[in-house]
Amino acid sequence: MIALAKFVHIAAIAIWAAGIVSLPGLYVQRAHAKDEDALLRLQRLVRFAYIGIISPAAFVAVMTGTTLIFLRQTFEPWFSVKLALVGLLAILHVLTGLVVIRLFRDGEIYPTWRFITATILSGGVVIAIFFIVLAKPAMDLALFDVLSEPGGLKRLYDEFNPLRKP
Repeated sequence: MIALAKFVHIAAIAIWAAGIVSLPGLYVQRAHAKDEDALLRLQRLVRFAYIGIISPAAFVAVMTGTTLIFLRQTFEPWFSVKLALVGLLAILHVLTGLVVIRLFRDGEIYPTWRFITATILSGGVVIAIFFIVLAKPAMDLALFDVLSEPGGLKRLYDEFNPLRKP
């Protein structure tokens, strides 16, 4: 069961990460669409990639990852960093969706500087996630101790909550 969940998780992450990193390359092609037909084909390709492939892969990656958390009971400091990076990847995913919505309006283009920035940023997040997962570095910070124990976030919140229950 765990091996199957890991396999599906890794496959979904590979599709999700590859999609998020490669979509800015398709966005740049918007400026090179010569006629209305080429623009429509590019729009269909980008929307299909985002809605039909990348978003379902992201959903499967998150769901299988959540399943693996419960199956493996991972409470290590590196895992908290990984989850933060996955949250950043999810934010990039949403921002990518906003670009897909806006990009194909009349007169819109995707500048080259934005392509380079988006590709480097998304690629850096993916590489950081892979590094954390594969290296599992030892981290010894007090904040990670609280976040890596079950119920630690609630305990941390209770310390700062001015409206504590008696």
